Amino acid sequence: MPRTVVAYLINQYPAPSHTFIRREIRELERLGVEVRPFSLRRWPEALVDPADREEAGRTPVVLEAGAGSLARAFLGTLLSRPVRLLGALLLAARCGWRSDRGLLAHAAYLVEACLLLEWVRRAGASHVHAHFATNSTTVAMLLHALGGPPFSFTTHGHEPFGKPLQISLPAKLSRARFAVGISQFGVRQLQRWCPPGASVELHAVACGVDDAFLDRTPAPIPAGPRAVFVGRLCTDKAPGDLLDAAEAVRGEGLRPRVVFIGDGPLRPELERRASGDTVFLGWCDQATIIDELEAARVLVLPSLAEGLPVVLMEAYALGRPVISTHVAGIPELVVPGHSGWLVAPGDTAALARALAEALFAPPAKLRAMAEAGRRHVKRHHRCSREAEKLARLFAASRPHSRPPWASPRRDYERGRACRSGEMPR
Repeated sequence: MPRTVVAYLINQYPAPSHTFIRREIRELERLGVEVRPFSLRRWPEALVDPADREEAGRTPVVLEAGAGSLARAFLGTLLSRPVRLLGALLLAARCGWRSDRGLLAHAAYLVEACLLLEWVRRAGASHVHAHFATNSTTVAMLLHALGGPPFSFTTHGHEPFGKPLQISLPAKLSRARFAVGISQFGVRQLQRWCPPGASVELHAVACGVDDAFLDRTPAPIPAGPRAVFVGRLCTDKAPGDLLDAAEAVRGEGLRPRVVFIGDGPLRPELERRASGDTVFLGWCDQATIIDELEAARVLVLPSLAEGLPVVLMEAYALGRPVISTHVAGIPELVVPGHSGWLVAPGDTAALARALAEALFAPPAKLRAMAEAGRRHVKRHHRCSREAEKLARLFAASRPHSRPPWASPRRDYERGRACRSGEMPR
């Protein structure tokens, strides 16, 4: 039986917040899928997790190939696939015209796709899968328009649905073999923007937690009033709301301790505002994150915009309830009063009430909440089970004969004019 080789394309990989992608790749490889990861850009900061550093060593970075390699790839594509290149150029122009990133950025995406066309061919990949529906999927779509393999993509956060036309989401859906939402909310949004008559398949494939979390016996709930935040310190995650809520709780005479794991543009401001009971650890490896979650009574993630954060699943797997917001797919995971607390995004007064309740609730109540969430994660967010869904989709996408992109021939490309975005038949 022919092997399934899939090229994974991500904007910046590996990154501290992309652990779920690494887990997904590992599970696919365990199932016999050969995954070749490619990154458009390198994560600009130091990687603290050893597994991320190892992954970086096997992940080629497009922009690190250099201007000369990119120019040669473009020229080679012009000579060997002029019709395809023209179609891809027109597609890039249409996408760039209405994009907030502009025509120049989309011209760069096309050049990146020319280089990736050769890399993907060398890897023997029969399919390209992009994570995030923004520029990585744009490059995958242009790669396909150049005559590369069929592509698919996974949508995550709010950005694709906040500006679907600017990122050409309908065009991507009309050309993709299939598209994945990480929650039912995400799938419904994809359905909303799917063009009439498009043949793309839409699937729900959740981000998952690996067995290292789920097979771990939860540690006892600590007595101290300690909460933890894990995520990028940016506006979308609203870490300042947690600072305000903690300050309101302190105003009632309580002394909660809040630990922030993560980094980002808001960190200097947050550190200026924070009291002495607040700790900023920056990005941490997985072992430290586990230790900090187990040392806390509750995970707090007061996001204004989200997809479905994996850290909520990790907290449940480790036996900790969560406080979060009514955003995107989060209500599919967190059930108020049953497995945690949900508040309206931006409502710091409600967040403070939930924080006070969680920090001073009886341990038995917190254990019961966390166990309810843990059961849900085991049923719906086990990484191995979700990877099986993707493996079946990739196998169904594999061609039954040698595809034209595996060995491009100049006379083939010059002898047939194909509509941009379609594979030669």
